[in-house]
Amino acid sequence: MKSSIQEETLRAMLEAGAVRDVLVSRHGEKWGLAIRLGGASSRWLPVRSRRETLRTWASLTAVGRFAEAQGIKGFAVEL
Repeated sequence: MKSSIQEETLRAMLEAGAVRDVLVSRHGEKWGLAIRLGGASSRWLPVRSRRETLRTWASLTAVGRFAEAQGIKGFAVEL
């Protein structure tokens, strides 16, 4: 994936208050998380792990637990 953000960078951006929007969406049978740093016209940056170009979770509940652990207060879900 050309533009993405690693989990460690996500934590730093959240602590700095730079994340404007968070979106959870389906990717086949799994779920992914993306953030937007700017306004409505800026691009979504998917979250990646060190090994995967797109970090995915098996359920929406698992994404919610991850988001809560990172300090994300709320997110939009795209089905």
